[in-house]
Amino acid sequence: MNRSPRLSFPLVLVTFVVASWMLAAPGPAHAQKGPGVRAGVSGDPDQFIFGGHYDTGPLIERLSFRPNVEVGVGDDRTTVSANFEFVYWFPIQKKPWSVYAGGGPALVVYHYSEGTDHAGRTDTEPGFNLLVGIAHRGGLFAEVKAGLIDSPAVKFTVGYTFR
Repeated sequence: MNRSPRLSFPLVLVTFVVASWMLAAPGPAHAQKGPGVRAGVSGDPDQFIFGGHYDTGPLIERLSFRPNVEVGVGDDRTTVSANFEFVYWFPIQKKPWSVYAGGGPALVVYHYSEGTDHAGRTDTEPGFNLLVGIAHRGGLFAEVKAGLIDSPAVKFTVGYTFR
């Protein structure tokens, strides 16, 4: 039987980061200091997510702290994730866009709805996220997260950082 090869998510993530690194040029990072909002979807559990973040701006050259809180609803549970993420910025030469990559630990709270066999139970679990994203210096961004330990497996978000 003829099977087409399947790319794994980690391979795609590494390829994206390496390609982004190659487009990066020396110069000021376009870190987006300030508060922001985000929304998107997650997989495993399958949920709609929304939340907010605060970007500290550069702590050292191109590295910023971007803690955020995300609330997920759906799949017979509510998820609240407190994520303590650091991101490293890769500005794209002569463009208003920057690519960023990073990660950090998370505290994840799952509350199960009455319709599941975990009815009414709340679990608090540790997690860790790896992320990659692209951001416009005007504030718009898109981000992909891969969750490890007990974080949601994958998240796709778009958002805006207010300046």
